[in-house]
Amino acid sequence: MGILRMVVSFLKTFFASRVALAAENVLLRQQLIVLQRSAPRLKFRRTDRVVLCWLSRLWTGWRSALLIIQPATVVHWHRQGFKLYWRWKSREKPRRPPISRRCRN
Repeated sequence: MGILRMVVSFLKTFFASRVALAAENVLLRQQLIVLQRSAPRLKFRRTDRVVLCWLSRLWTGWRSALLIIQPATVVHWHRQGFKLYWRWKSREKPRRPPISRRCRN
C-alpha cells in the first residue's frame, strides 16, 4: 500500500504544474513553521493566516495540502479579513468644517 501511494504521489507531482507545486510547497512549509513554533497548542499569528488565505485565493488545490487545520477555518479567516478591510475602507471620512451663518449670508 505504501509503494502504491508513493507511485501515485510521484505521478501526481510529475504531471502537476510548476505553479501548483510551488504553492503546495509554500503551504506545507508554512504549516511546518507553525508546528515548530507552537508549544502544546497551535497558535497562528496574523501573518500565518494571511499567507494561508492568500494561497487559498491563488491555488485551486489548496485544500488537499492542509494537514493541521480544516479548510473551513481558512475560509473563515478570509471572510474575517474581508469584513475588516471593508470596515476600514468605509470608515467615516473627515468632513468639512461648518460654515458660520455670517459667512453664508
